[in-house]
Amino acid sequence: MTASTGPAEPAVVERDAGATPAVRVTGLRKNYGQVTALDGVDLDIRPGEFFTMLGPSGSGKTTLLRLIAGFETPDGGTIELGGRDISRVPPYARDVNTVFQDYALFPHMSVAQNIEYGLRVKRVSRTERRRRAERALEMVRLSGLGERKPTQLSGGQRQRVALARAIVNEPQVLLLDEPLGALDLKLRQEMQLELQHVQREVSITFVYVTHDQEEALSMSDRIAVLSRGRIEQVGTPLDVYERPATDFVAGFIGISNVIERHGRHMTIRPEKIRMLDAGEEPPTGFHTETGTIKDVVYVGVSTRYTIALDAGGELVVARQNEQAPEATHDISGRPARIAWSPEQTSTVSQGVGART
Repeated sequence: MTASTGPAEPAVVERDAGATPAVRVTGLRKNYGQVTALDGVDLDIRPGEFFTMLGPSGSGKTTLLRLIAGFETPDGGTIELGGRDISRVPPYARDVNTVFQDYALFPHMSVAQNIEYGLRVKRVSRTERRRRAERALEMVRLSGLGERKPTQLSGGQRQRVALARAIVNEPQVLLLDEPLGALDLKLRQEMQLELQHVQREVSITFVYVTHDQEEALSMSDRIAVLSRGRIEQVGTPLDVYERPATDFVAGFIGISNVIERHGRHMTIRPEKIRMLDAGEEPPTGFHTETGTIKDVVYVGVSTRYTIALDAGGELVVARQNEQAPEATHDISGRPARIAWSPEQTSTVSQGVGART
């Protein structure tokens, strides 16, 4: 698969010639007046995978989801679902369902009636509707709540009902547009596990949109990182975190350091850097640099140090607080020596989303 990352050096990801993608978009473009929301996007999503589109506001991720759903019409390129071109097919004729952040439940209907609604439209028999709705409620762990109204449920329960209503129709692809964004942190983490559990059970292709990096890393089989209407990188969570292709990916996902040495942009994660104590020798083969401690931030399990390097640039170093940490208020300005293994660095390009 080819994912556009700029005219000079497009990121190349191989397409699997032996399998028909659940979703394939080729050369997809979308403009809103003078604003380019998507600029020639190529993407394959495999059958049965949990695929996440990750990026900041304005990156194009929601536009891409809406184009797949049929809520928007592309200005160029094609969209295929299971090998069928659906670029001009209306939303109701596409074998996809969408789960939104605001649930979009009918307040006057019971939970069971909300879940059965799509089946009623398809003229599925009452007996079959009830059987499938009960099964969907079991999958989202809401058995016994079918007669309640949505207003009698918590936010997390209403989101589960919205999920059950989507999967009961057994779509080929389920599109999820930041569905957990309205939930508090603890409930959101619980629902992340719930979504993974349901996706594994139903084996439906999930296409998930989020701006939350931790959410994307913890839930996904693969991630597409978008910026300014193009894809910067597609890969597994391990790939995009440990081997970012561009400095945008390195900076957007987690905390990363990008420095320039010998004409190359290199990135290394803060937890990969070792802060050397006075008189301590670095491990054999490690690269070492000296600098001055600029800022110190205590974050509980670790302490983050910002080091102004003598050779130019800054690095953030994360040090685990295995013991009680030293006082942080009086060490700014102290000299520091740091070291890391060259194997832990990646060379990155500036990419389409690079901040200049």
